[in-house]
Amino acid sequence: LICCFFGFFFSGLIGRSWAMVFAAGGFKVKLFDIAQQQLTTALENIREQMKELEKSGDLKGALSAEQQLSLISVCTDLKAAVEGATFIQECTPENLELKKKIFGQLDLIVGNNVILSSSTSCLLPTKLFTGLKHVKQCIVSHPVNPPYFVPLVEIVPHPETDPSTTERTYALMKKIGQSPVKLNREIEGFVLNRLQYAVISEAWRLVGEGVISPTDLDLVMSDGLGMRYAFIGPLETMHLNAEGISNYCERYAEGMKLVLNTFGPVPEFSGETVQKVNQALSEKIPAVPKVLDARRKWRDECLTSLAKLKTQMKSN
Repeated sequence: LICCFFGFFFSGLIGRSWAMVFAAGGFKVKLFDIAQQQLTTALENIREQMKELEKSGDLKGALSAEQQLSLISVCTDLKAAVEGATFIQECTPENLELKKKIFGQLDLIVGNNVILSSSTSCLLPTKLFTGLKHVKQCIVSHPVNPPYFVPLVEIVPHPETDPSTTERTYALMKKIGQSPVKLNREIEGFVLNRLQYAVISEAWRLVGEGVISPTDLDLVMSDGLGMRYAFIGPLETMHLNAEGISNYCERYAEGMKLVLNTFGPVPEFSGETVQKVNQALSEKIPAVPKVLDARRKWRDECLTSLAKLKTQMKSN
């Protein structure tokens, strides 16, 4: 086992999932929260998930569930949490002032070798880390929810981040079985959310304009584009759908521009369309905790099966 310690700030869904990913990789993990009850609940949840995953044969890593659980400890004292840490993954709610406060506190107590990483999905590194004494050690490692089942991690440096911080973070993510991608510079929404919001935006317009129902819109993705994109991205899709990228652009550039020029403005995500989408989704999946949790569990089982299939296909 590699005896590195990872501080996970706030023991919510992302923090718990990160803890499981690192423990699966054989790393010692310190799970930090200001409330002991939150930590107790988090450990119970992690134990339950790991046991279920082990029973179904879907537990990650070479260690048993008990061995992985033995690597995870909890702490409510900040200094004790970061003692001996080489990598700290912050997982607090998406609140700039809260995150800045935490990184400000960390900046005062960490050494020069620890990497300070944030799970933020949209806050720019310049907003989070500028002015910190240890800014060269700061980076964003944005996971996809839930990280245990979806391996992508966007690594986004601050302009002053040392290249070694980026490389160490990238190597660590590879080591624990994630699929890291490096952004060369920060940009609003990073890459995953920019692509996601582009899809959501057009989906919203199509439903709002009455072109298609919310249920059929989701089917276009789940049984259409999504099946393709589960294995290859949009650029490789272009490459394979013609005799290479250049040929695709020669064939379809004018048609693409014609369609793209008909896209409307950014939706407000309010009013009548919200009601229409909410009604359709609530009929399918009532927005009550018990039903939503069951659907999330089903989603995670699907993601697990897909991940196993992808791994199998890559090894063939």
